Amino acid sequence: MAHLPDDKQKIIEEFSQKKGDTGSPEVQVALLSHKIDRLVEHLDENKKDNHSRRGLLKVIAKRRRILNYLEKLDEKRYKKLIGKLDLKK
Repeated sequence: MAHLPDDKQKIIEEFSQKKGDTGSPEVQVALLSHKIDRLVEHLDENKKDNHSRRGLLKVIAKRRRILNYLEKLDEKRYKKLIGKLDLKK
């Protein structure tokens, strides 16, 4: 289950606004969404792992804060991103 370097680079390339962009809200949310998916997969197998569950909640909250920021900054980019990632709200 090797995920990180290849997946991370693909996500950055897909969601970056311009070449070399790794810090835009879109990239950050996409990376956090990938991390959330991996944690959910882990928690399905390890139901009693409460430490990872807490980490999952922290990552979800961070993604929500960045999404709120992006919504205030540019609603068009926000709607495009949540559509692309298939998120609610």
